[in-house]
Parts: sequence; structure tokens; C-alpha cells
Amino acid sequence: MEHAARRNQRGPFEGLYRFIMRRNSVYVTFIIAGAFFGERAVDYGVRKLWESNNVGKRYEDIPVLGQRPTEE
Repeated sequence: MEHAARRNQRGPFEGLYRFIMRRNSVYVTFIIAGAFFGERAVDYGVRKLWESNNVGKRYEDIPVLGQRPTEE
């Protein structure tokens, strides 16, 4: 009886496993999409961290870079 009750309990990842890993095409699509969006998230986070640590040192922060003095 205890074995039957335990069989009906599902772990926290059982539904996710059944949804994603049941078919290979869904699994491969999930992996590719996860890699794409994960790369985008890491790139965004690193870029924001870099910009916040280098404020005032970047090319965009120099106001007169490349401008010649005007002759009057």
C-alpha cells in the first residue's frame, strides 16, 4: 500500500521532464533556445557591468574627441 501511495507522488521536476524530454525534437529545440537566450542574457549583464565600471573612461564619454579647433 505504501508503494502505491509513493508512486502517485511526483517530484518537483517530473512535469518538466515529461514535457521537455519526452520527444527528442522538443528536447533539442529547448537546448538550442536555452543556449541562445542564455547567451543574450549573459552578454547583456556583462555589458552593463562593464559600462558601469568604466564610466568616464569610454570613447563615448569624451565630448570633443576628433573635433578640430575652429579658427576665427
